[in-house]
Amino acid sequence: MLKKNSFTYKCAPTLSVVSLCLAFTLSANAQGGLFKSSVLTPPNSFTIGAEGPAVDKKGNLYAVNYDHDGTIGIITPKGKASIFLELPKGSMGNGIRFDSHGNMLIADYTGHNVLKVDMATKAISVFAHEGSMNQPNDIAIDDKDRLYASDPNWKAGTGRVWRVDTDGKFSLLYTAPGTVNGIDVSPDNKTLYVNELLKIWAFDLSPEGAISNKRLVIEFTDFGMDGLRVDVDGNIYQARYGKGVVAKVSPQGKLLQEIVLKGKKPTNVAFGGKDGRTMYVTLQDEKNIETFRVDKPGREWLRTKNSK
Repeated sequence: MLKKNSFTYKCAPTLSVVSLCLAFTLSANAQGGLFKSSVLTPPNSFTIGAEGPAVDKKGNLYAVNYDHDGTIGIITPKGKASIFLELPKGSMGNGIRFDSHGNMLIADYTGHNVLKVDMATKAISVFAHEGSMNQPNDIAIDDKDRLYASDPNWKAGTGRVWRVDTDGKFSLLYTAPGTVNGIDVSPDNKTLYVNELLKIWAFDLSPEGAISNKRLVIEFTDFGMDGLRVDVDGNIYQARYGKGVVAKVSPQGKLLQEIVLKGKKPTNVAFGGKDGRTMYVTLQDEKNIETFRVDKPGREWLRTKNSK
């Protein structure tokens, strides 16, 4: 259900009305205030595996498991939603990022791969494979097109962080005592943020892609955490799974605010829109996407906009 002023609009949870609902929501969101979340896609437009939102240079929004598992969904700036592509049999997407050449990179957690998609032809190839991984879960990318992948072992309650170089080579950077999940790079490419259980950690990130000097940014005491992204000022937007909020945290570890969502189980976030100040949030419980406006563009949105 979407509301604007005193009028109420109802959107049934079927794919046939997705475009109509999206067109209204995009218009309402553009006129609304900051940090006020609204529903973008109807409930059940994705599966329980709704994850990995990312925005390309043209402003298209992508997320995994649209309509059914094993897909990548696309939502155009005009609000048209559809299946962009089907992943190879046995593959399941999680995080999505774009390199400086416009290629889509997908964490394929069931195949232990990072897949590359040629956006012009939709051809899918295996960019990198590491059989010893539990899974590539969430991924981040730096200004040199190097990927950083979280690798949680949910059963054992442990995790690892890997770097994936531009030649597809995996390098183990960090072995964690707890499950790791959300991951991103600071605007100056000198810090790598990783969340682990209820803590967000910062590591110094060298020009060669090595990490050191682990330090605590912030620790929460309840609910859970999933994906995170960083804005151009270095503020961290952290999905608080179970609490139904996105927490905005300063680089110094101060909780600046919590943006309340309609759903309770946000899995990941992404910056987009014409100015990079529209936040998209995937929700596991509602199986959809919510959106709200923020005050500063995303770090990666600016990088994508300036790409080749």
